Amino acid sequence: MSNATEVFQPLQADDPPVVAGYRLAARLGAGGMGRVYLSHMQGGRPVAIKVVRPELADDPAFRRRFRREVEAARRARGAYTAELIDADADGVPPWLATLYVPGPSLTEAVARRGPLPVPAVLWLMAGVAEALQAVHGAGIVHRDLKPSNVLLASDGPRVIDFGISLAADLSSHTATGSTAGTPHFMAPEQASGGEVTAATDVFALGQTTAFAALGRPLYGEGSAVGVLYRIVHDEPDLSVLPEQLRPLIARCLAAAPEERATLAEIVEWCRRRLGADADAGAGPTVWRDVMGPEMTVPAPVPDPTRVLHTRPLVVTQPQPLPAGPEERRARRRRTALITTAAVTAGALLLAGFAWTVSDAGDRFRDWVAGTTVTPGPGKSSTSSGSGSASSSASAPTSEKGSGGSRTDGRTPEASKPSATTSAAPRVLTQAPVLLNAETSLSFEEPLWREDRKGDIRFDCEDASCAIESDTSVFLQMMGKSGTTLDECRLMLGGADRHRWTLASVAAATEICVKHPSGDIALLVVQTKSTALPELGFLSLDMTVWKNAA
Repeated sequence: MSNATEVFQPLQADDPPVVAGYRLAARLGAGGMGRVYLSHMQGGRPVAIKVVRPELADDPAFRRRFRREVEAARRARGAYTAELIDADADGVPPWLATLYVPGPSLTEAVARRGPLPVPAVLWLMAGVAEALQAVHGAGIVHRDLKPSNVLLASDGPRVIDFGISLAADLSSHTATGSTAGTPHFMAPEQASGGEVTAATDVFALGQTTAFAALGRPLYGEGSAVGVLYRIVHDEPDLSVLPEQLRPLIARCLAAAPEERATLAEIVEWCRRRLGADADAGAGPTVWRDVMGPEMTVPAPVPDPTRVLHTRPLVVTQPQPLPAGPEERRARRRRTALITTAAVTAGALLLAGFAWTVSDAGDRFRDWVAGTTVTPGPGKSSTSSGSGSASSSASAPTSEKGSGGSRTDGRTPEASKPSATTSAAPRVLTQAPVLLNAETSLSFEEPLWREDRKGDIRFDCEDASCAIESDTSVFLQMMGKSGTTLDECRLMLGGADRHRWTLASVAAATEICVKHPSGDIALLVVQTKSTALPELGFLSLDMTVWKNAA
Protein backbone atom coordinates (compact mmCIF):
# COMPACT_ATOMS: atom_id res chain seq x y z
CA MET A 1 0.00 0.00 0.00
CA SER A 2 2.97 2.26 0.45
CA ASN A 3 3.47 2.17 -3.28
CA ALA A 4 1.11 4.78 -4.74
CA THR A 5 1.06 2.98 -8.09
CA GLU A 6 -0.86 0.15 -6.39
CA VAL A 7 -3.56 2.63 -5.36
CA PHE A 8 -3.72 5.08 -8.24
CA GLN A 9 -4.15 3.12 -11.46
CA PRO A 10 -4.01 4.92 -14.84
CA LEU A 11 -7.27 5.47 -16.67
CA GLN A 12 -8.09 2.82 -19.24
CA ALA A 13 -9.58 3.14 -22.71
CA ASP A 14 -13.14 2.70 -21.52
CA ASP A 15 -12.85 5.19 -18.63
CA PRO A 16 -14.45 8.61 -19.19
CA PRO A 17 -12.02 11.56 -18.86
CA VAL A 18 -14.65 13.72 -17.15
CA VAL A 19 -17.67 12.96 -14.93
CA ALA A 20 -20.08 15.85 -14.31
CA GLY A 21 -17.28 18.41 -14.61
CA TYR A 22 -14.83 16.46 -12.42
CA ARG A 23 -11.68 15.67 -14.41
CA LEU A 24 -10.52 12.14 -13.54
CA ALA A 25 -6.89 11.71 -12.49
CA ALA A 26 -6.72 7.95 -11.77
CA ARG A 27 -8.76 4.84 -11.22
CA LEU A 28 -9.05 3.78 -7.57
CA GLY A 29 -10.92 0.51 -8.03
CA ALA A 30 -14.12 -1.21 -9.09
CA GLY A 31 -16.92 -3.06 -7.32
CA GLY A 32 -20.37 -4.50 -7.75
CA MET A 33 -21.96 -1.07 -8.04
CA GLY A 34 -19.47 0.63 -10.35
CA ARG A 35 -16.02 2.13 -10.69
CA VAL A 36 -14.26 4.58 -8.39
CA TYR A 37 -11.96 7.36 -9.63
CA LEU A 38 -9.74 10.02 -8.12
CA SER A 39 -10.59 13.61 -8.96
CA HIS A 40 -10.25 17.03 -7.31
CA MET A 41 -12.47 19.90 -6.25
CA GLN A 42 -11.76 23.33 -7.74
CA GLY A 43 -9.67 24.22 -4.70
CA GLY A 44 -7.51 21.12 -5.25
CA ARG A 45 -8.95 18.91 -2.51
CA PRO A 46 -9.03 15.26 -3.64
CA VAL A 47 -12.36 13.46 -3.97
CA ALA A 48 -13.42 9.93 -4.85
CA ILE A 49 -15.95 9.70 -7.72
CA LYS A 50 -18.06 6.55 -7.89
CA VAL A 51 -19.78 5.94 -11.24
CA VAL A 52 -22.69 3.50 -11.32
CA ARG A 53 -22.59 0.50 -13.63
CA PRO A 54 -24.62 0.96 -16.86
CA GLU A 55 -26.98 -1.95 -16.25
CA LEU A 56 -27.92 -0.53 -12.83
CA ALA A 57 -28.19 2.99 -14.26
CA ASP A 58 -30.82 1.85 -16.75
CA ASP A 59 -33.01 0.38 -14.00
CA PRO A 60 -35.65 2.96 -12.90
CA ALA A 61 -36.20 1.13 -9.60
CA PHE A 62 -32.49 1.35 -8.81
CA ARG A 63 -32.46 5.05 -9.60
CA ARG A 64 -35.31 5.66 -7.15
CA ARG A 65 -33.52 3.80 -4.36
CA PHE A 66 -30.20 5.43 -5.23
CA ARG A 67 -31.80 8.90 -5.07
CA ARG A 68 -33.41 8.17 -1.70
CA GLU A 69 -30.19 6.84 -0.20
CA VAL A 70 -28.08 9.70 -1.57
CA GLU A 71 -30.38 12.18 0.12
CA ALA A 72 -30.07 10.26 3.38
CA ALA A 73 -26.28 10.03 3.03
CA ARG A 74 -26.08 13.82 2.73
CA ARG A 75 -27.29 13.97 6.33
CA ALA A 76 -24.81 11.38 7.64
CA ARG A 77 -21.93 13.61 8.65
CA GLY A 78 -19.52 12.47 11.33
CA ALA A 79 -15.87 12.56 12.30
CA TYR A 80 -15.41 8.98 11.10
CA THR A 81 -17.26 9.02 7.79
CA ALA A 82 -16.07 10.09 4.35
CA GLU A 83 -18.30 13.08 3.73
CA LEU A 84 -20.56 13.07 0.67
CA ILE A 85 -19.64 16.13 -1.41
CA ASP A 86 -21.85 15.88 -4.47
CA ALA A 87 -24.07 13.40 -6.29
CA ASP A 88 -26.55 13.12 -9.15
CA ALA A 89 -28.98 10.22 -9.06
CA ASP A 90 -30.46 11.42 -12.37
CA GLY A 91 -27.11 11.69 -14.15
CA VAL A 92 -26.09 9.50 -17.07
CA PRO A 93 -24.69 7.50 -15.46
CA PRO A 94 -25.58 8.23 -11.81
CA TRP A 95 -22.56 9.21 -9.72
CA LEU A 96 -21.48 10.47 -6.33
CA ALA A 97 -18.40 12.22 -4.94
CA THR A 98 -17.00 11.84 -1.41
CA LEU A 99 -13.90 13.28 0.19
CA TYR A 100 -10.90 11.12 -0.67
CA VAL A 101 -9.24 9.50 2.34
CA PRO A 102 -5.47 9.15 1.73
CA GLY A 103 -4.95 5.91 3.59
CA PRO A 104 -5.20 2.14 3.15
CA SER A 105 -8.30 0.10 3.79
CA LEU A 106 -8.29 -2.20 6.78
CA THR A 107 -7.99 -5.13 4.37
CA GLU A 108 -4.85 -3.66 2.81
CA ALA A 109 -3.29 -2.68 6.14
CA VAL A 110 -3.74 -6.20 7.56
CA ALA A 111 -2.40 -7.78 4.37
CA ARG A 112 0.71 -5.59 4.62
CA ARG A 113 1.55 -5.78 8.33
CA GLY A 114 -0.56 -8.60 9.77
CA PRO A 115 -2.99 -8.41 12.72
CA LEU A 116 -3.28 -5.04 14.46
CA PRO A 117 -2.17 -4.58 18.09
CA VAL A 118 -4.93 -4.44 20.70
CA PRO A 119 -4.77 -0.63 21.23
CA ALA A 120 -5.19 -0.06 17.48
CA VAL A 121 -8.13 -2.49 17.41
CA LEU A 122 -9.81 -0.60 20.26
CA TRP A 123 -9.36 2.75 18.48
CA LEU A 124 -10.69 1.13 15.31
CA MET A 125 -13.77 -0.30 17.00
CA ALA A 126 -14.63 2.95 18.77
CA GLY A 127 -14.17 5.01 15.62
CA VAL A 128 -16.27 2.72 13.42
CA ALA A 129 -18.97 2.60 16.12
CA GLU A 130 -19.12 6.43 16.12
CA ALA A 131 -19.36 6.41 12.33
CA LEU A 132 -22.27 3.98 12.49
CA GLN A 133 -23.98 6.23 15.04
CA ALA A 134 -23.93 9.04 12.47
CA VAL A 135 -25.13 6.70 9.72
CA HIS A 136 -27.97 5.24 11.78
CA GLY A 137 -28.90 8.71 12.99
CA ALA A 138 -29.61 9.62 9.37
CA GLY A 139 -31.97 6.67 9.03
CA ILE A 140 -29.51 4.47 7.12
CA VAL A 141 -28.44 0.87 7.67
CA HIS A 142 -25.06 0.17 6.11
CA ARG A 143 -25.67 -3.55 5.41
CA ASP A 144 -22.19 -4.08 3.96
CA LEU A 145 -19.74 -3.05 6.67
CA LYS A 146 -16.50 -4.97 6.09
CA PRO A 147 -12.72 -4.36 6.23
CA SER A 148 -12.53 -3.01 2.67
CA ASN A 149 -15.15 -0.37 3.56
CA VAL A 150 -13.08 0.93 6.49
CA LEU A 151 -10.29 3.30 5.50
CA LEU A 152 -7.44 4.14 7.89
CA ALA A 153 -6.73 7.87 7.80
CA SER A 154 -3.96 9.50 9.81
CA ASP A 155 -6.44 10.64 12.48
CA GLY A 156 -8.62 7.52 12.66
CA PRO A 157 -10.86 5.20 10.66
CA ARG A 158 -13.37 6.30 8.02
CA VAL A 159 -16.43 4.28 7.02
CA ILE A 160 -17.34 4.54 3.35
CA ASP A 161 -20.27 3.45 1.16
CA PHE A 162 -22.83 3.92 3.94
CA GLY A 163 -26.38 3.86 2.63
CA ILE A 164 -25.23 3.66 -0.96
CA SER A 165 -24.49 -0.05 -0.72
CA LEU A 166 -28.08 -0.56 0.45
CA ALA A 167 -29.43 0.82 -2.83
CA ALA A 168 -27.10 -1.29 -4.96
CA ASP A 169 -27.69 -4.49 -3.02
CA LEU A 170 -31.46 -4.10 -3.07
CA SER A 171 -31.30 -3.85 -6.84
CA SER A 172 -29.10 -6.93 -7.00
CA HIS A 173 -31.40 -8.83 -4.66
CA THR A 174 -34.45 -7.93 -6.75
CA ALA A 175 -32.74 -8.99 -9.97
CA THR A 176 -31.20 -12.28 -8.84
CA GLY A 177 -32.97 -13.39 -5.68
CA SER A 178 -29.58 -13.66 -3.91
CA THR A 179 -28.85 -12.47 -0.40
CA ALA A 180 -27.44 -8.94 -0.28
CA GLY A 181 -24.07 -8.25 1.36
CA THR A 182 -20.62 -9.82 1.69
CA PRO A 183 -20.91 -13.42 3.02
CA HIS A 184 -17.93 -13.42 5.44
CA PHE A 185 -19.27 -10.36 7.32
CA MET A 186 -23.03 -10.94 7.30
CA ALA A 187 -25.28 -11.28 10.32
CA PRO A 188 -27.39 -14.46 10.70
CA GLU A 189 -30.65 -12.63 9.92
CA GLN A 190 -29.07 -11.14 6.82
CA ALA A 191 -27.71 -14.48 5.63
CA SER A 192 -31.11 -16.12 6.03
CA GLY A 193 -33.00 -13.33 4.28
CA GLY A 194 -34.57 -11.88 7.43
CA GLU A 195 -35.13 -8.28 8.52
CA VAL A 196 -32.06 -6.04 8.41
CA THR A 197 -31.76 -3.44 11.20
CA ALA A 198 -29.10 -1.33 12.90
CA ALA A 199 -28.17 -4.42 14.95
CA THR A 200 -27.10 -6.06 11.68
CA ASP A 201 -24.33 -3.48 11.38
CA VAL A 202 -23.26 -4.21 14.98
CA PHE A 203 -22.73 -7.89 14.09
CA ALA A 204 -20.65 -6.81 11.08
CA LEU A 205 -18.64 -4.49 13.35
CA GLY A 206 -17.81 -7.45 15.60
CA GLN A 207 -16.66 -9.48 12.59
CA THR A 208 -14.62 -6.55 11.22
CA THR A 209 -12.95 -6.05 14.61
CA ALA A 210 -12.14 -9.76 14.84
CA PHE A 211 -10.60 -9.61 11.36
CA ALA A 212 -8.35 -6.72 12.44
CA ALA A 213 -7.19 -8.66 15.51
CA LEU A 214 -6.74 -12.03 13.75
CA GLY A 215 -5.73 -11.10 10.23
CA ARG A 216 -8.44 -13.40 8.83
CA PRO A 217 -12.26 -13.76 8.93
CA LEU A 218 -13.52 -15.12 12.25
CA TYR A 219 -15.88 -17.62 10.58
CA GLY A 220 -13.12 -18.99 8.37
CA GLU A 221 -12.49 -19.11 4.63
CA GLY A 222 -14.08 -21.22 1.95
CA SER A 223 -17.18 -21.06 -0.20
CA ALA A 224 -19.86 -18.46 0.48
CA VAL A 225 -22.40 -21.21 1.17
CA GLY A 226 -20.17 -22.84 3.77
CA VAL A 227 -19.37 -19.55 5.50
CA LEU A 228 -23.04 -18.53 5.62
CA TYR A 229 -23.99 -21.90 7.09
CA ARG A 230 -21.47 -21.47 9.92
CA ILE A 231 -22.68 -17.90 10.60
CA VAL A 232 -26.29 -19.05 10.91
CA HIS A 233 -25.80 -22.35 12.77
CA ASP A 234 -22.43 -22.30 14.59
CA GLU A 235 -21.01 -20.40 17.54
CA PRO A 236 -17.78 -18.53 16.66
CA ASP A 237 -14.54 -19.67 18.30
CA LEU A 238 -13.57 -16.59 20.33
CA SER A 239 -10.63 -18.32 22.03
CA VAL A 240 -8.40 -17.34 19.13
CA LEU A 241 -8.92 -13.62 19.92
CA PRO A 242 -6.85 -11.55 22.35
CA GLU A 243 -8.39 -11.96 25.78
CA GLN A 244 -9.03 -8.19 26.22
CA LEU A 245 -11.32 -8.15 23.17
CA ARG A 246 -13.39 -11.30 23.74
CA PRO A 247 -16.20 -9.94 25.98
CA LEU A 248 -17.16 -7.06 23.68
CA ILE A 249 -16.88 -9.02 20.43
CA ALA A 250 -19.02 -11.76 21.99
CA ARG A 251 -21.74 -9.16 22.71
CA CYS A 252 -21.59 -7.91 19.12
CA LEU A 253 -21.89 -11.44 17.71
CA ALA A 254 -24.94 -12.51 19.69
CA ALA A 255 -27.25 -14.56 17.46
CA ALA A 256 -30.35 -12.62 18.53
CA PRO A 257 -30.22 -8.99 17.28
CA GLU A 258 -31.83 -7.63 20.46
CA GLU A 259 -29.03 -9.15 22.61
CA ARG A 260 -26.23 -7.34 20.82
CA ALA A 261 -24.37 -4.38 22.30
CA THR A 262 -25.48 -0.90 21.30
CA LEU A 263 -23.10 1.46 19.54
CA ALA A 264 -22.99 3.76 22.57
CA GLU A 265 -22.00 0.81 24.77
CA ILE A 266 -19.24 -0.14 22.35
CA VAL A 267 -17.74 3.36 22.35
CA GLU A 268 -17.83 3.58 26.15
CA TRP A 269 -16.34 0.09 26.58
CA CYS A 270 -13.41 0.93 24.26
CA ARG A 271 -12.75 4.26 26.03
CA ARG A 272 -12.55 2.53 29.41
CA ARG A 273 -10.06 -0.03 28.08
CA LEU A 274 -7.92 2.67 26.44
CA GLY A 275 -7.89 4.65 29.68
CA ALA A 276 -5.58 7.66 29.77
CA ASP A 277 -4.64 7.24 26.10
CA ALA A 278 -8.22 8.01 25.07
CA ASP A 279 -8.30 11.23 27.08
CA ALA A 280 -4.85 12.24 25.79
CA GLY A 281 -5.86 11.72 22.14
CA ALA A 282 -3.19 9.11 21.40
CA GLY A 283 -5.12 7.74 18.43
CA PRO A 284 -3.10 9.50 15.67
CA THR A 285 0.15 8.00 16.94
CA VAL A 286 -1.35 4.52 16.85
CA TRP A 287 -2.68 5.07 13.33
CA ARG A 288 0.64 6.30 11.94
CA ASP A 289 2.20 3.01 13.00
CA VAL A 290 -0.61 1.06 11.32
CA MET A 291 -0.84 3.10 8.11
CA GLY A 292 2.81 3.02 7.13
CA PRO A 293 4.39 5.64 4.81
CA GLU A 294 2.11 8.44 3.74
CA MET A 295 0.97 8.31 0.12
CA THR A 296 1.41 11.11 -2.41
CA VAL A 297 -1.90 11.87 -4.11
CA PRO A 298 -1.63 12.66 -7.86
CA ALA A 299 -2.07 16.33 -8.80
CA PRO A 300 -5.28 17.57 -10.44
CA VAL A 301 -5.61 17.04 -14.19
CA PRO A 302 -5.24 20.38 -16.04
CA ASP A 303 -8.00 21.75 -18.24
CA PRO A 304 -7.53 20.15 -21.69
CA THR A 305 -8.24 23.46 -23.46
CA ARG A 306 -4.75 24.52 -22.40
CA VAL A 307 -2.98 21.56 -23.99
CA LEU A 308 -4.83 21.10 -27.29
CA HIS A 309 -2.62 20.05 -30.19
CA THR A 310 -3.25 22.69 -32.86
CA ARG A 311 -1.31 23.64 -35.97
CA PRO A 312 1.58 26.07 -35.33
CA LEU A 313 0.64 29.73 -35.69
CA VAL A 314 2.78 32.01 -37.88
CA VAL A 315 3.75 34.47 -35.16
CA THR A 316 6.95 35.76 -33.61
CA GLN A 317 5.74 35.81 -29.99
CA PRO A 318 3.92 33.11 -27.98
CA GLN A 319 0.17 33.54 -28.18
CA PRO A 320 -2.49 32.43 -25.65
CA LEU A 321 -4.65 29.54 -26.79
CA PRO A 322 -8.23 30.41 -27.77
CA ALA A 323 -10.92 29.97 -25.15
CA GLY A 324 -13.45 28.16 -27.31
CA PRO A 325 -14.28 26.67 -30.72
CA GLU A 326 -15.57 29.96 -32.21
CA GLU A 327 -12.43 31.84 -31.25
CA ARG A 328 -10.25 28.98 -32.48
CA ARG A 329 -11.93 29.12 -35.89
CA ALA A 330 -11.53 32.89 -36.02
CA ARG A 331 -7.85 32.57 -35.11
CA ARG A 332 -7.26 30.01 -37.88
CA ARG A 333 -8.97 32.29 -40.44
CA ARG A 334 -6.83 35.26 -39.40
CA THR A 335 -3.67 33.15 -39.53
CA ALA A 336 -4.54 31.84 -43.00
CA LEU A 337 -5.16 35.37 -44.31
CA ILE A 338 -1.87 36.66 -42.88
CA THR A 339 0.11 33.80 -44.36
CA THR A 340 -1.56 34.03 -47.76
CA ALA A 341 -1.07 37.77 -47.89
CA ALA A 342 2.65 37.38 -47.23
CA VAL A 343 3.08 34.77 -49.96
CA THR A 344 1.04 36.77 -52.48
CA ALA A 345 2.90 40.00 -51.78
CA GLY A 346 6.26 38.28 -52.20
CA ALA A 347 5.26 36.78 -55.55
CA LEU A 348 4.00 40.12 -56.84
CA LEU A 349 7.19 41.91 -55.85
CA LEU A 350 9.33 39.34 -57.61
CA ALA A 351 7.18 39.74 -60.73
CA GLY A 352 7.78 43.47 -60.68
CA PHE A 353 4.23 44.65 -59.97
CA ALA A 354 3.97 48.03 -58.38
CA TRP A 355 0.62 47.91 -56.61
CA THR A 356 -0.62 50.51 -54.34
CA VAL A 357 -1.73 49.36 -50.90
CA SER A 358 -5.42 49.79 -51.72
CA ASP A 359 -5.11 48.05 -55.07
CA ALA A 360 -3.26 45.11 -53.53
CA GLY A 361 -5.93 44.81 -50.84
CA ASP A 362 -8.67 44.80 -53.51
CA ARG A 363 -7.01 42.11 -55.56
CA PHE A 364 -6.22 40.04 -52.48
CA ARG A 365 -9.88 39.99 -51.44
CA ASP A 366 -10.93 38.84 -54.91
CA TRP A 367 -8.25 36.17 -54.83
CA VAL A 368 -9.64 34.78 -51.58
CA ALA A 369 -13.10 34.66 -53.21
CA GLY A 370 -11.71 32.46 -55.96
CA THR A 371 -11.52 34.99 -58.87
CA THR A 372 -8.80 36.85 -60.73
CA VAL A 373 -9.30 40.59 -61.32
CA THR A 374 -8.65 42.24 -64.69
CA PRO A 375 -9.62 45.94 -64.75
CA GLY A 376 -11.80 46.84 -67.71
CA PRO A 377 -11.57 49.99 -69.85
CA GLY A 378 -12.12 53.08 -67.80
CA LYS A 379 -12.46 51.07 -64.59
CA SER A 380 -10.46 51.79 -61.52
CA SER A 381 -8.80 48.86 -59.87
CA THR A 382 -9.88 50.19 -56.47
CA SER A 383 -13.07 48.51 -55.27
CA SER A 384 -15.84 50.13 -53.33
CA GLY A 385 -16.22 49.65 -49.60
CA SER A 386 -18.76 46.89 -50.09
CA GLY A 387 -16.50 44.66 -52.18
CA SER A 388 -15.83 41.93 -49.60
CA ALA A 389 -14.58 38.52 -50.57
CA SER A 390 -17.94 36.91 -50.12
CA SER A 391 -19.86 39.57 -52.04
CA SER A 392 -17.33 39.51 -54.89
CA ALA A 393 -17.84 35.82 -55.29
CA SER A 394 -21.61 35.94 -55.23
CA ALA A 395 -22.44 39.23 -57.03
CA PRO A 396 -24.55 38.76 -60.21
CA THR A 397 -22.92 39.62 -63.57
CA SER A 398 -24.31 40.72 -66.95
CA GLU A 399 -22.72 40.54 -70.35
CA LYS A 400 -22.89 43.35 -72.98
CA GLY A 401 -22.09 43.30 -76.65
CA SER A 402 -20.21 40.72 -78.60
CA GLY A 403 -16.96 41.66 -76.92
CA GLY A 404 -17.98 39.63 -73.95
CA SER A 405 -17.06 42.34 -71.44
CA ARG A 406 -19.09 42.54 -68.21
CA THR A 407 -20.53 45.48 -66.37
CA ASP A 408 -18.22 44.74 -63.45
CA GLY A 409 -15.16 44.99 -65.72
CA ARG A 410 -14.29 41.27 -65.70
CA THR A 411 -13.87 38.96 -68.66
CA PRO A 412 -15.71 35.62 -68.75
CA GLU A 413 -12.42 33.83 -68.27
CA ALA A 414 -11.62 35.93 -65.24
CA SER A 415 -14.74 34.87 -63.39
CA LYS A 416 -13.83 31.19 -63.39
CA PRO A 417 -12.81 29.84 -59.98
CA SER A 418 -9.12 29.68 -59.27
CA ALA A 419 -7.49 26.29 -59.34
CA THR A 420 -6.29 26.87 -55.79
CA THR A 421 -9.83 27.02 -54.35
CA SER A 422 -10.50 23.91 -52.18
CA ALA A 423 -13.85 22.20 -52.63
CA ALA A 424 -16.03 21.56 -49.57
CA PRO A 425 -16.05 17.90 -48.46
CA ARG A 426 -18.91 15.74 -49.70
CA VAL A 427 -21.47 15.11 -46.96
CA LEU A 428 -23.41 11.88 -46.34
CA THR A 429 -26.18 11.67 -43.76
CA GLN A 430 -28.58 9.05 -42.48
CA ALA A 431 -31.07 9.33 -39.61
CA PRO A 432 -32.08 7.54 -37.62
CA VAL A 433 -30.04 4.34 -37.71
CA LEU A 434 -30.19 1.38 -35.33
CA LEU A 435 -26.87 0.04 -34.05
CA ASN A 436 -26.99 -3.25 -32.16
CA ALA A 437 -25.24 -6.60 -31.94
CA GLU A 438 -26.33 -7.53 -35.49
CA THR A 439 -25.77 -4.27 -37.40
CA SER A 440 -22.90 -1.86 -38.05
CA LEU A 441 -22.07 1.53 -39.57
CA SER A 442 -19.86 2.29 -42.55
CA PHE A 443 -18.17 5.39 -43.97
CA GLU A 444 -19.34 4.38 -47.45
CA GLU A 445 -22.90 4.23 -48.77
CA PRO A 446 -24.97 2.59 -47.49
CA LEU A 447 -23.94 3.99 -44.11
CA TRP A 448 -26.05 1.41 -42.23
CA ARG A 449 -25.36 -2.29 -42.71
CA GLU A 450 -27.45 -5.28 -41.63
CA ASP A 451 -24.30 -7.21 -40.74
CA ARG A 452 -21.14 -6.76 -38.61
CA LYS A 453 -18.83 -5.94 -41.52
CA GLY A 454 -19.06 -2.16 -41.16
CA ASP A 455 -16.39 0.00 -39.54
CA ILE A 456 -18.36 0.92 -36.37
CA ARG A 457 -19.97 -1.81 -34.24
CA PHE A 458 -21.97 -2.07 -31.01
CA ASP A 459 -20.56 -4.44 -28.39
CA CYS A 460 -21.29 -5.42 -24.77
CA GLU A 461 -18.38 -7.05 -22.98
CA ASP A 462 -18.28 -7.84 -19.24
CA ALA A 463 -21.57 -5.92 -18.79
CA SER A 464 -19.92 -2.78 -20.20
CA CYS A 465 -21.44 -1.72 -23.51
CA ALA A 466 -19.45 0.33 -26.02
CA ILE A 467 -19.01 1.26 -29.67
CA GLU A 468 -15.81 -0.02 -31.23
CA SER A 469 -13.83 -0.11 -34.46
CA ASP A 470 -10.74 -1.88 -35.73
CA THR A 471 -9.55 1.21 -37.59
CA SER A 472 -11.41 4.40 -36.58
CA VAL A 473 -10.92 6.40 -33.37
CA PHE A 474 -13.65 7.91 -31.16
CA LEU A 475 -13.98 11.01 -29.00
CA GLN A 476 -17.09 12.05 -27.07
CA MET A 477 -17.80 15.79 -27.26
CA MET A 478 -18.60 17.58 -24.01
CA GLY A 479 -20.68 20.72 -23.48
CA LYS A 480 -23.09 22.27 -25.93
CA SER A 481 -24.61 20.39 -28.85
CA GLY A 482 -24.24 21.23 -32.53
CA THR A 483 -20.65 20.03 -33.05
CA THR A 484 -19.18 21.23 -36.36
CA LEU A 485 -16.71 19.59 -38.73
CA ASP A 486 -13.98 22.02 -37.62
CA GLU A 487 -14.55 21.08 -33.98
CA CYS A 488 -14.46 17.35 -34.73
CA ARG A 489 -11.32 17.78 -36.83
CA LEU A 490 -9.60 19.76 -34.09
CA MET A 491 -10.52 17.52 -31.16
CA LEU A 492 -9.73 14.28 -33.03
CA GLY A 493 -6.14 15.39 -33.54
CA GLY A 494 -4.91 13.42 -30.52
CA ALA A 495 -7.65 10.76 -30.33
CA ASP A 496 -6.46 7.16 -30.05
CA ARG A 497 -9.36 5.16 -28.62
CA HIS A 498 -10.83 2.42 -30.83
CA ARG A 499 -13.44 1.52 -28.19
CA TRP A 500 -15.67 4.05 -26.41
CA THR A 501 -17.74 2.95 -23.42
CA LEU A 502 -21.36 4.04 -23.31
CA ALA A 503 -21.48 4.54 -19.54
CA SER A 504 -21.45 8.33 -19.85
CA VAL A 505 -23.53 8.45 -23.05
CA ALA A 506 -27.11 9.77 -22.97
CA ALA A 507 -29.66 11.11 -25.42
CA ALA A 508 -28.19 14.01 -27.47
CA THR A 509 -24.60 12.91 -26.78
CA GLU A 510 -22.32 13.68 -29.75
CA ILE A 511 -19.35 11.48 -30.69
CA CYS A 512 -16.75 12.37 -33.33
CA VAL A 513 -15.17 9.52 -35.34
CA LYS A 514 -12.14 9.61 -37.65
CA HIS A 515 -11.40 6.97 -40.29
CA PRO A 516 -7.81 6.41 -41.52
CA SER A 517 -8.95 7.45 -45.02
CA GLY A 518 -9.53 11.01 -43.77
CA ASP A 519 -13.31 10.70 -43.47
CA ILE A 520 -14.85 12.21 -40.32
CA ALA A 521 -18.24 11.28 -38.87
CA LEU A 522 -20.48 12.76 -36.20
CA LEU A 523 -22.79 10.41 -34.30
CA VAL A 524 -25.68 11.99 -32.38
CA VAL A 525 -27.31 9.55 -29.96
CA GLN A 526 -31.10 9.59 -29.87
CA THR A 527 -31.77 6.57 -27.62
CA LYS A 528 -29.54 4.30 -25.53
CA SER A 529 -30.65 0.97 -24.08
CA THR A 530 -28.04 -1.14 -22.25
CA ALA A 531 -29.96 -2.45 -19.22
CA LEU A 532 -30.01 -5.90 -20.84
CA PRO A 533 -26.70 -6.14 -22.74
CA GLU A 534 -27.86 -9.02 -24.92
CA LEU A 535 -30.72 -6.80 -26.16
CA GLY A 536 -28.85 -3.48 -26.07
CA PHE A 537 -28.91 -0.95 -28.90
CA LEU A 538 -28.28 2.66 -29.90
CA SER A 539 -30.54 4.79 -32.08
CA LEU A 540 -28.54 7.63 -33.60
CA ASP A 541 -28.07 10.09 -36.45
CA MET A 542 -24.93 9.84 -38.57
CA THR A 543 -23.20 12.52 -40.65
CA VAL A 544 -20.06 11.74 -42.68
CA TRP A 545 -17.69 14.32 -44.18
CA LYS A 546 -15.63 12.65 -46.90
CA ASN A 547 -11.87 13.37 -47.04
CA ALA A 548 -12.21 16.03 -44.35
CA ALA A 549 -9.31 15.26 -42.01
